[in-house]
Amino acid sequence: MYEIIYNLHSFFAYIVLIVLVIAVINAIIGFTGNKMFTLEKDFRISLFALILAHIQLLIGIILYFVSPKGFNAISEFGMGGLTSAARLLAVEHPFINIIALVFITIGWSKHKKIMEAKRKFKTIAIFYGIGLVLILSRLPWGQWFA
Repeated sequence: MYEIIYNLHSFFAYIVLIVLVIAVINAIIGFTGNKMFTLEKDFRISLFALILAHIQLLIGIILYFVSPKGFNAISEFGMGGLTSAARLLAVEHPFINIIALVFITIGWSKHKKIMEAKRKFKTIAIFYGIGLVLILSRLPWGQWFA
């Protein structure tokens, strides 16, 4: 079961990152180009990024509890016994990604209350952008490309 969830989480991460990048770039282009915020394109891109990021979080939470590198590593070695690589997987990656999802969710909620298109794009660009930067900051790059 661990291998299936691990592979799903790893594969799905590529999709989430691509869609988040598309959502941020779309918001920046919309903001700088003074474009109209459309339901057919802009709303759906932002919503799709939000949904995929939350699905990835749910997969990650499941993985955290079935993986020997997540909660089990903390239980076995304690916080002081973790190496920096183990701490990244057991503490930093999950914690920072939850914070990133909070930013993305706040951005989604705030943009729905705004009527002006430019401000909608700005809100999504800022909050989704912060979420994307946080996610990128705590990815286990060494394991991804190994």
